[in-house]
Amino acid sequence: MQIVYQAQDIAEAHIVAGMLRANGIEAHVAGHYLQGALGEVGTFNLAQVKVDGSDFMNARILIEEYEHNTCNPNNHNEEQHGP
Repeated sequence: MQIVYQAQDIAEAHIVAGMLRANGIEAHVAGHYLQGALGEVGTFNLAQVKVDGSDFMNARILIEEYEHNTCNPNNHNEEQHGP
């Protein structure tokens, strides 16, 4: 398994893993116990999404689309409704 995404928190890691699974990529979330043990302060980048090495490149493509839409939410609306 390879780390394909470092999430901001466990919730985001599960969102990304669910998106990957919906697209046929087996994905696992790591970092549950670390985040719980440390609490909410100072727990950035502990939640990771992991995939099999053979799925890594396809997963990265999907994650890049996710990141683009998350960082630029207006781009998604323009694509659907036009300028």
